[in-house]
Amino acid sequence: MRVGYVTLGTNNLERACAFYDALMGSIGFKRIWEDGKLFIWGRSTEEAAVGVTTPFDEAEATVGNGVMVAMQRDNEAQVKDFYNKAIELGASDDGAPGQRISNCYAGYFRDPDGNNMKAYCFNDVEVKE
Repeated sequence: MRVGYVTLGTNNLERACAFYDALMGSIGFKRIWEDGKLFIWGRSTEEAAVGVTTPFDEAEATVGNGVMVAMQRDNEAQVKDFYNKAIELGASDDGAPGQRISNCYAGYFRDPDGNNMKAYCFNDVEVKE
């Protein structure tokens, strides 16, 4: 298993994107994902990456709010297994495994201290809006 990406919360996406475009660009990273709310920099989706986002709960971003560790798995069964193991060990559900957006299957949970985590995999499922 490997870390897929880590997100950092922001209250100003424009400023954060300008900062990370320059900072991450200095080490050869580029934007590898953006959907208007989440922006991720890395070399490819096959390596660890860093992203910024406004918090999902729409509260003000503070240190910790908006931060999530996302663990990339190979397939949906591995996502479910990792999520279920976390729940078994005392994590709380923050979104059961399922298709979230096109090409991304994910399950969310919070560790016993409340840290937000995600297990995910890429797939070929297109989500129709």
